[in-house]
Amino acid sequence: MKLRVGVLQLDVALGDREKNRKNVEKWMASVSVPSDMPTAVVIPEIWDVGYALDRAAELADPEGKGAAEFLGSLAKKYGVWFVGGSVLASTGSGFANRAQVINPRGELVAYYDKVHLIRLMEEEKYFTGGRKECLFSLEGAKAGCVICYDIRFCEWLRTYALRGTEVLFVSAEWPSPRADHWKTLLRARAIENQMYMVACNRCGTTGDTHFGGGSMILGPKGEVLFEGGEGEEAGFVTIDLDEVSRTRNFLTVFNDRVPDIYGTHLK
Repeated sequence: MKLRVGVLQLDVALGDREKNRKNVEKWMASVSVPSDMPTAVVIPEIWDVGYALDRAAELADPEGKGAAEFLGSLAKKYGVWFVGGSVLASTGSGFANRAQVINPRGELVAYYDKVHLIRLMEEEKYFTGGRKECLFSLEGAKAGCVICYDIRFCEWLRTYALRGTEVLFVSAEWPSPRADHWKTLLRARAIENQMYMVACNRCGTTGDTHFGGGSMILGPKGEVLFEGGEGEEAGFVTIDLDEVSRTRNFLTVFNDRVPDIYGTHLK
């Protein structure tokens, strides 16, 4: 089975939802190519308002419904899936960094609340962390999504692979001073879990923080299929999901695990 996957590596205007929506609309209009192949598009983390966390009460999207409707209209217009990015959402228990999965009919079919909250960005002061993974069928492909800091936690992404995930989507606002970590971690997660990684990072600057782009699409052996530069751009790649099973059958990592000796000390 083949999929067309793409990233929209965009700048994010802090606190300006309307400007950010217009930018997504502009880029979709300029890069969308009609295709009979299922197509999934990823946009950055908190693409709607950026890290304006101190204004969460003012800016938060109730349950992310406004963003889902907006992306849903674009999904229907262009016949694509959106898998992320995430939005600043208000929930019954506070606020969440929430990634949304929208199908080509414009329907919200799944969502993911960021599990690992990064103290460097003071996320733990504003967000309630998620407690479950996001797994879904993308036209028959076994897919999942996580957000940014999550990729530092190998045990979390391994749970996705153990549940059969073939392609994992990542939305991020990863700062350029740690760009080498971004690239290394993405390749490691692809190699160790033998799955495709489709990772979209933002670009641009907010305050003193520069986000260096470098969005990546990686194959199940860690091969780089697309790597973005530092500015706004889009990249699309056709991936073959059969390559996941070929890779896993050749190098039988999952069969060769010895989980009974790993113990509970990891908790």
